[in-house]
Amino acid sequence: MGSGCLKVTKYFLFLFNLLFLILGAVILGFGIWILADKTSFIAVLQMSSPTLKTGAYILIGVGALTMLMGFLGCLGAVNEIRCLLGLYFTCLMVILVTQVAVGLVIYFQKETLKEELARIVGNLIEDYDPSDDNEKNLQDAWDYVQSQIACCGWTGPKDWEDNEILINQSMTAYPCSCANSSKGLEADSGFCNLDVPVNGTATYTDWPVYEQGCMDGVEKWLKDNLGVILGICTGVAVIELLGMILSISLCKNIHSEDYTKVPKS
Repeated sequence: MGSGCLKVTKYFLFLFNLLFLILGAVILGFGIWILADKTSFIAVLQMSSPTLKTGAYILIGVGALTMLMGFLGCLGAVNEIRCLLGLYFTCLMVILVTQVAVGLVIYFQKETLKEELARIVGNLIEDYDPSDDNEKNLQDAWDYVQSQIACCGWTGPKDWEDNEILINQSMTAYPCSCANSSKGLEADSGFCNLDVPVNGTATYTDWPVYEQGCMDGVEKWLKDNLGVILGICTGVAVIELLGMILSISLCKNIHSEDYTKVPKS
């Protein structure tokens, strides 16, 4: 490899590592957002399942590691330090293999994850109590999900028939966050009363709420954004592969030209 190709490889590798610094910052920020978010569907999962909290900490760790790796890669490329370039190549390979493994686990365990999600939301709906201040953040997050996705319950409004408060009221009340805006109603938190005779009874079919369950809404969102998600994952993988190719090429070139090159103080 000539000196001109060496310079091109070195500066391209430097630019790739700048991208990794930015990518690491994004991953780190996403992990922090999962822990801090209190007003979306993420909050429902984060407060109901320790698994998502663990995942958030893993994202924070991966983001910090990616930023560190990007810094080491920049340093190794600019100063042509073989040991840093070798470490950079090894870290990229480990991260790429880990990403593929995680993707396969999610793909083959998607039904298990779906069942876990249904269990979490089912427990939340069953125990929903507007007067319980201890669970207010969690319940507000679920109200936000139902109003924003325009859905009711997980599989449908029938899920709310398991709520003890609604059972005690003979189903003459309904979750306000499920209120159907097409019927001139505004979504709110807590329970709203139906206009029924005193001591009357009702069923979920009498409620002026959305018929779609939030499960369908979440799946629709995932399908609508699947192309974006796959594009991002593919882009990250391509950047990692190019980084590996450039780093090993530069490392071999340094080996062939100079065994003793180190940055001077």
